[in-house]
Formats: sequence, structure tokens, C-alpha cells
Amino acid sequence: MSYAIIRNAKYKRENLKGIFRHNERRNKNYSNKNIDKELSYLNYSIKECKHTYEKEFDLIKEKEYFVITTNVDDQFYKTGFDKNKIFRVQGSYALNQCKYACHNKLYSNKELVEKMLENIDDNLKVPTKLVPICPVCGENMEPNLRKDAYFIQDDLWYKQSEAYENFIDNSKHKNLLLLEFGVGFNTPGIIRFPFEKMTFENKNWKLIRFNKEVMCFCELDDRFIGIDKDINEFFKV
Repeated sequence: MSYAIIRNAKYKRENLKGIFRHNERRNKNYSNKNIDKELSYLNYSIKECKHTYEKEFDLIKEKEYFVITTNVDDQFYKTGFDKNKIFRVQGSYALNQCKYACHNKLYSNKELVEKMLENIDDNLKVPTKLVPICPVCGENMEPNLRKDAYFIQDDLWYKQSEAYENFIDNSKHKNLLLLEFGVGFNTPGIIRFPFEKMTFENKNWKLIRFNKEVMCFCELDDRFIGIDKDINEFFKV
């Protein structure tokens, strides 16, 4: 029997930061000794897009833009960004794939999750029949997340990868502002380091980094601005 634990709770705004760190297992110590931090990547917050994404969209919606993201919660889609201008490199919780990638196809799990929510029992378990099975090989299916060698990059992944590369190439002789929000050192080779390198190589580009760790390893002088304020607080200004 497979099961999911789903919690719906209401918190005051000032408590959300602490709750987020707890739910995403970013704290060092927990009183619950059964918490296995190696499984934290399976946590998924079912949430609406809020203030920050909406403000980001307001900044660029009337301009030429492209979004590259390592987030897997599809908040850019929910906010209204053009889906043809989003490259989600690491996958999406909203899509399922064969656990062993026996075929190159992804499946929306929206209806499946809704059925699971409807059929959770008092012990927070869902019926075994709702556990997704690969229609090709019969193995279990799981969310399309880049966590092992079986991550599927389907046709849309390659299409959006090419669209992003084309945007970068077509912008090399233009004035371009790179806005980098909350990109740390978990996977810096996808966004953080390339943004620095591209800004260094293109003298008409500028980089603004929103991060508690704003250090930049390239000498960009006045073409780099590091902002270490909380992003939500910044957008209140």
C-alpha cells in the first residue's frame, strides 16, 4: 500500500518563512526523529502563485523576455508567463513519468492527484489502485524530477531548451538585463554561473542578483547589482 500525507493549514504571514523552512527540510534539527531528509525532494507544496511571481510578471510582461527556472512547482505557468517562453530545466511535479524511463513520454497527474485527495482515508492512505503504473512496462510511475539518471527530457524539454538558446543568441548584440531570483549553490551550473559568464562576455548586458549570498565570481563592475534583501520585502518598496 502506497500512501500520501497531505496537510492543509492556515498560518499568519509572519510565520510562513519558518513553516516553509520546516516543510522543505531546510532546518538542521527536528524533534521528530522519523524525518528522513533524503526523501525531502518528494515534498510538494500545493500553493497558489502569490505576490513575488506576480510582481516579477508585472516587471517584464510588456518586454522581450525568457524564463529559465530550476523550480518544479510551475508557479511561472500559474502566474501567466507565456508558456512558450519558459524553460523548466529540472522537470515538474505536475507531470509523471515511468520510474525507469522506458519510454520518452510525460503524463499530466492533475486528475490522479484530485482522485487521491478524494479517496484518502482516516489513516492518510490512498487506495493501491491509484498508484500510477507505467502503461508500457508496468513499473511504477513517479514525478518528472531530475533526481537520477532516469529523468526524462521529452520533446517539449528540447524545444524549450532550443528556444532559450535562441533567445540568448539573438540578444548578444542588444542591451539585456538578467534578473536572477534566489538561485543558490545547489545547482549553480544551470543559472548562476552561466549568468555571470554571459554578462562578463557581453559588455552590454547587466545582471541583478536577488540572494542572501550575492557574491559574484566575475568582475562585472557596475554591470552587477547584488540585492540581499528578502525578495518579498523588496517588492513591497
